[in-house]
Amino acid sequence: MAKYLARRIIESIPVIIGVSILVFMLLHLIPGDPASAMLGERATPENVEALRERLGLNKPLYEQYLLWVGRMLQGDLGHTVRGNIPVADEIGARFPATIELSLAALFVATVVGVPLGIISGIKRNSIIDTLTMFGALFGVSIPIFVLGLLLIFLIGVEWGWLPFVGRLTSGAGIERRTGMHVIDSLLSGNFAGFKDAVEHLILPTITLATVSLAIIARITRSAMLEVLNQDYIRTARAKGLKARHVVMTHAFRNALLPIVTIIGLSLGRLLSGAVLTETIFSWPGVGKWLFDSIIARDYPIVQSMTLIIALVFIVVNLAVDMLYAVIDPRIRY
Repeated sequence: MAKYLARRIIESIPVIIGVSILVFMLLHLIPGDPASAMLGERATPENVEALRERLGLNKPLYEQYLLWVGRMLQGDLGHTVRGNIPVADEIGARFPATIELSLAALFVATVVGVPLGIISGIKRNSIIDTLTMFGALFGVSIPIFVLGLLLIFLIGVEWGWLPFVGRLTSGAGIERRTGMHVIDSLLSGNFAGFKDAVEHLILPTITLATVSLAIIARITRSAMLEVLNQDYIRTARAKGLKARHVVMTHAFRNALLPIVTIIGLSLGRLLSGAVLTETIFSWPGVGKWLFDSIIARDYPIVQSMTLIIALVFIVVNLAVDMLYAVIDPRIRY
């Protein structure tokens, strides 16, 4: 296993280097002078030159890249154009909110999507299968911003069941430990804060989880259908094993590889796809922050967040590869 892990890490290095080059070039693909584009048309030549000096834009391109990579390896993500605040500090303050929302959405998508896919695979062409696949098609088709606005209007405004702005009710306080309000409230024994945090989390979670839930359900169904037609499944049934044992022990375990793959990819997609959801629900995470930074042309933030999201995908894929080797030991060889 150690050799397999080492080999997969080595194979990821060229990908990381390629991603870093693409992210670095993001700033230099802006038409015209990047410093002028970030400061706007009314910027004075002195301010433009000061920004060029601060970002190192007056150095050769290869030297800029090496300096940028060196700072990144030391944890220095630069400073924001607006306010000259360290980008790393801002990410540290906002990223827990995005992680909390993404993990909640992934949990809902997995807990609901996998059982629905299994049931649809077992009861192929039944009314349950038809309804599940119709719901999956609806979940994949509806845009996140449309679903989010519908939930806000119906559940938040018309019926008033759940809050739909921010992470907590104004005035509510939770002691910060991890930055994730649900966990922090439990650790501090603040059950009123826990209830408030969960209520604020429900609508954004449903909105963000819908697409992933639909995809997971469809992939699970397809994987189960493929496995249930194998000879060893018919043999297990012929031996008189209980249907539940055949499905969960023999069929589901052998159908896990594509399911684990899509769950892993969903986590990376949720972290990057939280931009719209956070913007709609005013969720103070890195998604909304990234959206505001794109509008304001604060490219140090855009560069840093693009690189972090790409690294998240690489790390998640590596973790999925490790799970492959655990689920099916033949893969590591």
